[in-house]
Amino acid sequence: MKRTNKIPRTMLFSIAVTCLVFAVGIIATYLIADWYNEGDADDYLAPEDVMVSLPIESSPVISDIPESSTPVSSPEESTESPETNDPIVDKPDESLPPEEPEPIAVENPYTDSYLANDDMVAWIVLPGTVIDYPVMWTPEDENYYLKLDFNKKKSNDGCLILDTDSSLDPLTTNLIIHGHYRRTGTMFTCLHKYEDKDFYEEHKQIILHTEEKQRNYEVIAVFRSQVYKKSDNVFKFYKFFQADTQEEFDDFYNNIKKLSIYDTGVTAEFGDNFLTLSTCAYHVENGRFVVVAKEVESGDTYLPIER
Repeated sequence: MKRTNKIPRTMLFSIAVTCLVFAVGIIATYLIADWYNEGDADDYLAPEDVMVSLPIESSPVISDIPESSTPVSSPEESTESPETNDPIVDKPDESLPPEEPEPIAVENPYTDSYLANDDMVAWIVLPGTVIDYPVMWTPEDENYYLKLDFNKKKSNDGCLILDTDSSLDPLTTNLIIHGHYRRTGTMFTCLHKYEDKDFYEEHKQIILHTEEKQRNYEVIAVFRSQVYKKSDNVFKFYKFFQADTQEEFDDFYNNIKKLSIYDTGVTAEFGDNFLTLSTCAYHVENGRFVVVAKEVESGDTYLPIER
């Protein structure tokens, strides 16, 4: 019988089926593994990391977002004023000083004294001295309180008197207050101590409590003078009340600085206000000892006094 090398058809069919099953098995294994991974993917994401797909029509446009990482504030959140050249827009006038808050008024510490005598226009205090007295003003008779006390009883001390030509309302450039020199040490006697510069160094401040406010002064000059005859063509400190011009101011200011026993170092300029205290001195006939102070920053504003 003749021998042949041909493989039987049945064997070829078996090999083909086996290869087909093997291929199907590989494909099925791959598909099952892929399906398993997709089903468990979200289990490894934290809740905030889950990405939600948005419909195309509602997706935000991101092409105009700047590359800077600095967050951009919304118009409602921004506190920076936009620049504008629009002349209609009101802008603050930087040339004007900022508005100062209205001072809070307090009760006048000398209300009872004001109510007790309508002739009282101020209370003067020279800290560290005996000068702590009411100041009277009687335009119809300047000497009314020359020998009367605050209660209108006879007294050799009298009262401190605001010169008739001085005024607190409207305020004159210079307020002149006259007071007795008493050997008992009362009234304006201690003004003579200003001849000693050391005393001045410790008593530079003078306080005047008017009905409306506390006015503070700093001593600018101290000197001796006198009451002259009307015909004398000299500087008369007791005739200066108002400086409406630079020339009037300079005449008073230059003379008090020239007469001052020592230089206080305090200066003044046109527009400043002064307080002049005058008492008797005995270096000449009708002599006077004078202390002039310049008004500085005011103190408390007082509530109106109800009468």
